[in-house]
Amino acid sequence: MKLALSPEEAEFRDELRTFYRTTFPEDIRESNIRGELSRDDIVRSMQVLNEHGYAVPGWPVEWGGRDWSPVQRHIWLNEMQLAGVPEPLSFNAGMIGPVIATFGSQELKERFLPKTANLDIWWSQGFSEPEAGSDLASLRTVAVRDGDSYVVNGQKTWTTLGQFGDWIFCLVRTDPSAPKKQMGISMLLFPMDAPGVTVRPIELIDGGFEVNEVFLENVRVPVENLVGEENAGWTYAKFLLGNERTGIARVGETKRALAEAKALAAALPGGSLFDDPLFAARVAELENELLALEVTLLRIVASYEKGKPSPASSVLKLRGSQLDQLVTELVTDIAAADSLPVDAADIASPEWAQQSARRYLNHRKVSIYGGSNEIQRGIISSGILGL
Repeated sequence: MKLALSPEEAEFRDELRTFYRTTFPEDIRESNIRGELSRDDIVRSMQVLNEHGYAVPGWPVEWGGRDWSPVQRHIWLNEMQLAGVPEPLSFNAGMIGPVIATFGSQELKERFLPKTANLDIWWSQGFSEPEAGSDLASLRTVAVRDGDSYVVNGQKTWTTLGQFGDWIFCLVRTDPSAPKKQMGISMLLFPMDAPGVTVRPIELIDGGFEVNEVFLENVRVPVENLVGEENAGWTYAKFLLGNERTGIARVGETKRALAEAKALAAALPGGSLFDDPLFAARVAELENELLALEVTLLRIVASYEKGKPSPASSVLKLRGSQLDQLVTELVTDIAAADSLPVDAADIASPEWAQQSARRYLNHRKVSIYGGSNEIQRGIISSGILGL
């Protein structure tokens, strides 16, 4: 098991650390840490990363990727999270980009990959439906071939940041009579402003509008916008979802958030919370759990490097989301009564405290995305424990 960086890897880490903290725009980092990124911030961030070759390192080299080892890719992401640099938009960099690069026609690659890497096109994910979330293969959105086009009808939901999307990669049912429901699914690409596409925001528990419903009514999609082969979309969807692996643990981001929480707790007007032994023990336990997760992450990264992907990556998702939520809970407790007002300009409650409850509520979502924690427990039970 390899847990220490080689001299070459340490040098690579230091180069990235310097870039993230000096060359990368500081105003974007600050906005990201405060949770106030705008669409323009996200676009500019990815374009800066792309300019320096750091936007899509997992892609084929010919399309902007880097020939990095799994350890280097881990360092790239971990240092990014520690520095507060926004990660490349996942819909572009980690989802549809690799799918087009692997399964798309040469025409689709040339047409979309450069713009996808540079976020000249903002992609949305059209997978989940009102009756097809965890059981995605039950999707009901249909696409009927009509000459040189498909006509799409149906509905997608929980489309994250769909209000910003330029194009959508959409799973549709092209063969309702297929013997298995997974066999009759295809993947289509079409613009979000195409006739018949309606995007409706969904207000979340924290008051934000991060997800959307997307209604599709007689949307005509050219046949050349089919990814790969007709009725092979389930294969592409599994490939796409399999790309999430180790980054889903978000160890670097949680470490940074915990360090900020400690600084806040030590500098409260009424005195340091660390004078309370119970609070100090609570923080120490979180730090130990986070260290254990980081060691597990490094073990799994090492196994990937040997060409042996591990079902233990489900441990990363499960425990990573739990620790993420525990840190947001910690910050809310530090804020105490000051967490109750939201966006109140005329009171003494600091802004970080006013946002703490909102962030706590928003981060309940991490139990679900990337594969719900219930699903991860099933994978751990069968793939690791052999139950």
